[in-house]
Amino acid sequence: MGRHGKNQTASAVYSYHEKKKDTKTSGYGSKTVRLGKDSLQEFDCCCLSLQPCRNPVITPNGYLFEKEAILECLLHQKKEYARKMKEYEKQSKKEEEELASLAEAEARDRVEKFIGISSSTTSTEKSEKPKLPSFWVPSLTPHHTSTSIKKPDSKTYCPMSNQPLRVKDLIPVKFTPSGEKTSATSKARHICAVTRDVLSNSTPCVVLKPSGDVVMQSCYERLIKDTMICPLTGIKLKESDIIPIIRGGTGFAGAGVALKAKKKGAALMA
Repeated sequence: MGRHGKNQTASAVYSYHEKKKDTKTSGYGSKTVRLGKDSLQEFDCCCLSLQPCRNPVITPNGYLFEKEAILECLLHQKKEYARKMKEYEKQSKKEEEELASLAEAEARDRVEKFIGISSSTTSTEKSEKPKLPSFWVPSLTPHHTSTSIKKPDSKTYCPMSNQPLRVKDLIPVKFTPSGEKTSATSKARHICAVTRDVLSNSTPCVVLKPSGDVVMQSCYERLIKDTMICPLTGIKLKESDIIPIIRGGTGFAGAGVALKAKKKGAALMA
């Protein structure tokens, strides 16, 4: 027979490997994963579809989207607002009807007390007896509280930054394609509009708002920042016309992007 004491689960110590394996299979506890290069978004890909943009637009905060995808997202938010607004109006109408019926009942009680009908038809013992609510009616139970619907917000928001975003805030982006024939999975799809250097996740890029051209940030700092004149169109630029593109990172720790994904789970109580 073999040496069973060398088996993985025969040790008196609960090893790190066993603990990690049990956490994964049981579903309890928080899980942390180190993201690789294949889990990071490319700089020219849509933040919603995660595919290379064919008709790219950018938000004032620097998030790149496919125009069709972001318009569909904003339209969905508008439809949700219309649906919630109908529910809010329905609730407001119901509250007005309840207030009107309550005012009518109070007025009727005042008239009955003035005429003296209640004193002649109802005995003193019966009137002093506390009125118990009908337990089978949800609205008459002692602990019933009607859930109020708040008035929905009419603004549309960016799905990435949660900042207010309108359709007219979207800025068209014009990437300069590289001269070589490249596939959709190739990394050298676009080049800088001024220096003609290849753009990638390792090269910070900015968008010039008036023309929509994409240039490297180093090119902007060396050639454009001093004069603030666009070298492609000759238009005078402002600080608000320079929009840095939010990029996904290179997969290395020095890229300045968080490379850990953490999923919180319920703790296993002993």
